[in-house]
Amino acid sequence: MRLSTESPLTHRERLTRGLAHTAAGPVDVARGAVGLSGAAVYRGAGELRRRYRESRLAHQVAEAASEGIAAAQEVIAGLPELLEGPPARRRIRRFWVIAGAAAAALLAGGVVAVLIRRSSQAEEPSPRPPSVDAQPKL
Repeated sequence: MRLSTESPLTHRERLTRGLAHTAAGPVDVARGAVGLSGAAVYRGAGELRRRYRESRLAHQVAEAASEGIAAAQEVIAGLPELLEGPPARRRIRRFWVIAGAAAAALLAGGVVAVLIRRSSQAEEPSPRPPSVDAQPKL
């Protein structure tokens, strides 16, 4: 007899026990088969829900991509008008673009220099003695 603190039988255990016993066999076989079938239906429904959600997500992503492409086409169509602005303003923009590119290059060069310098430095020995003997005793 099972203790009340133990977990109840799973469907598979009930089916196995039912096939092994003769007196309670038909009842346990039926309960186990129904339980396994129900669990399979539940898993199948979950899989269908997941596929439906993924297909809806794919449609939403496709719609967002097409809207983004349409917006990009509008921006590209407006570029000639934007580039035909006053010449003095274009020079100012060009100056800021060149200055920004130079600053980014300078920053990247500085980062590379720091990384190279840090990797080439030797580690300083610790002023404290080692906590473990370097030479093992035999």
